[in-house]
Amino acid sequence: MTNTDRIKITHVIVGLDVGGAERFLCRLIEAHQGRPEFEHRVISLTTKGALGPGLEKMGVPVSALNMRSLFDAPKIYFRLVRALRRDKPDVLQCWMYYADLLGGFAGRRLGVKNILWGIRNSHFESGGTRLKRLIRKACAWCSHAVPTGIVCVADSALAVHAAAGYDRSRMLVIHNGYDPENFRHSETGRQALRGRLGIGEDTVVLGSVGRYSAAKDHASFIRAAGMLGREEKWLRFLLVGRDLTAHNPALMRLIDATGFPERFTLLGERADVAACMSAMDVFCLHSRTEGFPNVLGEAMCVGLPCVATDVGDAAVLLGETGLIVPADSVAELAGALLDMASRGAEQRKDLGARARLRIEQHFTLGHAVAKFETLYRPQA
Repeated sequence: MTNTDRIKITHVIVGLDVGGAERFLCRLIEAHQGRPEFEHRVISLTTKGALGPGLEKMGVPVSALNMRSLFDAPKIYFRLVRALRRDKPDVLQCWMYYADLLGGFAGRRLGVKNILWGIRNSHFESGGTRLKRLIRKACAWCSHAVPTGIVCVADSALAVHAAAGYDRSRMLVIHNGYDPENFRHSETGRQALRGRLGIGEDTVVLGSVGRYSAAKDHASFIRAAGMLGREEKWLRFLLVGRDLTAHNPALMRLIDATGFPERFTLLGERADVAACMSAMDVFCLHSRTEGFPNVLGEAMCVGLPCVATDVGDAAVLLGETGLIVPADSVAELAGALLDMASRGAEQRKDLGARARLRIEQHFTLGHAVAKFETLYRPQA
């Protein structure tokens, strides 16, 4: 293959710490390993984070522009222009608002023909600063002229942003995709982790995975656990994610208020997410807001029965294989968790198997990658 046949794709993203967009970017690039037709580079507006070194090990060039705050935006913009002038990408793919705006303007300045924006969330009311709201409005105004395509992670994300003024004619949905063969239940991992934590097979573990933040609403999960645990002493609660440790005072106040903090296990941020999920019996997505929740699909790949709040496209992803409850309803969340936990192990296993099959039939990484490849290739 000659250089003229190769499609050069430069990704611009705010940072490379562990998050849904960041992890999917890595999976998308990894899917092209051994595919010389596609050449990827990544520019982080901030640092290389936790995921940058892994990309570099794959041979993907990663640059960090070291933005410390939005007050740095003007100088970061010029650094970005210089980096893109050096890369000469055929495709500029931007991920989320700040990267969309800075990357979009830089790409237009340099005459990049194919500029893709990325929208990852489905709700505005989850907030953000006044400045972030202004950035969103600026993106809506510029969406009619700057990007050639706007990729939304969820149908709900498209609807919300189109209503807010984004150019509907440039928008499309590409759901996250998963690789079920590389993300599956590990009985060895289950037994090892449960053994280390002193959890017997007669104990049902309700768990969640996700960084500590207001949008993830760990408070509702912990309060629901508090309602259940007073009577159902056979339940334990496992929390995995950034800042989910005993060093988080706000989290510990919530857990202590249940009256049985010893039944909560906090593992913090982990690389072995599949093994952690394998140690669970029921998975809970308790977010107040999502786009297309990566972690829910991963739990389905592991074969876990799931309870999820009705946020973003969670219901689209889960289908009839789990239980959906309204966000911010502790009582309904507690009821659904008890319903799922009270089912026998075989019934939970069957439901988890159906969840995994749904991923295999509708939401594989191959489906998503093929759609992105269509956008990358020059249009006739």
